[in-house]
Amino acid sequence: MNEIIHKDLANGCWFTLTLFEQMGNIGSEVGRAAKWRARGNVVMCDSALDRALELIDLSISDQRWRGARGREICRAREVLSDTFLGDGIYNATPEDMEKYFYHFAVVARQGK
Repeated sequence: MNEIIHKDLANGCWFTLTLFEQMGNIGSEVGRAAKWRARGNVVMCDSALDRALELIDLSISDQRWRGARGREICRAREVLSDTFLGDGIYNATPEDMEKYFYHFAVVARQGK
């Protein structure tokens, strides 16, 4: 995953979103990855996961989330990676990850 997938977001648009909007958008990609994994489509699952990881990395680089929020985002990335790519040491399922991010999307929508 060397090529930037979300060029517009990486060029600054991402950093205008609230934390809830960022995490909700990441959750959309996590949901897609979970859906494709359940259907057995590894290529589409991996593509959605790549997009989710790129977005989460953008959030990690967002200077507004330094400190506790940044640590939570880093931990979410760690658990997400373990869930889809690792040995499952956190015992999280793709559905668990989708649920975690879903709550951010709900809050983001309430603010609109």
